[in-house]
Amino acid sequence: MIITTTPNIEGKKITQYLQVIAGEAIMGANVVRDLFASITDIVGGRSGAYESKLVDAREIAMAEMAEKARRLGANAIVGVDLDYEVIRDGMLMVTVSGTAVIVE
Repeated sequence: MIITTTPNIEGKKITQYLQVIAGEAIMGANVVRDLFASITDIVGGRSGAYESKLVDAREIAMAEMAEKARRLGANAIVGVDLDYEVIRDGMLMVTVSGTAVIVE
């Protein structure tokens, strides 16, 4: 499965546009992670705990989207857009969307 943010794939011809598809993941962070992230925010630096959760959420959302494309018979997804949101304290959401296509 080719997944790209571009509207086309160099060297490939899109023969059919199937459907706009999406994947979502909402991840909760725990109290210990929140405490360490707060300390990191105070002293500066990166919060590895939250970065790890974002990576997990992105991978889940991408896998969900790719599975939906496979079920439609697609072999690629073009025009992929990722969006990250904080829903409420400790809840991270990643959404990803794109167009399932068939390329040759």
